[in-house]
Amino acid sequence: MSFGEATGTRRPNGAASCPCGSGARFSACCGPLLDGVAAGTAEQLMRSRYTAFALRDEPYLMRTWHPETRPRSVDLDPATRWVGLTIERARGGTDDNAGVVEFRARWRAGDTAGELHEVSRFERRRARWVYVDGVTDEKPL
Repeated sequence: MSFGEATGTRRPNGAASCPCGSGARFSACCGPLLDGVAAGTAEQLMRSRYTAFALRDEPYLMRTWHPETRPRSVDLDPATRWVGLTIERARGGTDDNAGVVEFRARWRAGDTAGELHEVSRFERRRARWVYVDGVTDEKPL
């Protein structure tokens, strides 16, 4: 994947495949959301947040986190590479105010690989989806 610099985060060029694994171009998938366009569904927000983790875009992660559950900062380890996302199930569309997304995110850190399995809760606030919290299960592969 080719990367360029934009607003302090490493970003794929618009024609590259989106890191979220949707199969769409970055410019037609998560790119606009990272630039401020509101996600239409909880799944779209989940995919864009995965992409933000992969690109180490902490400002986006903080902006899309529910203010009541948002931490002061996000620990984005530069040694961790997010290498794949699988959505198991998703609920929360354009007409909903709450959503759930179950996903598996694969990562690598040096010679170690693992998978984060989470059931995440989302809420729509002021017409924008935000991440509330999640129940996680992480294991080495």
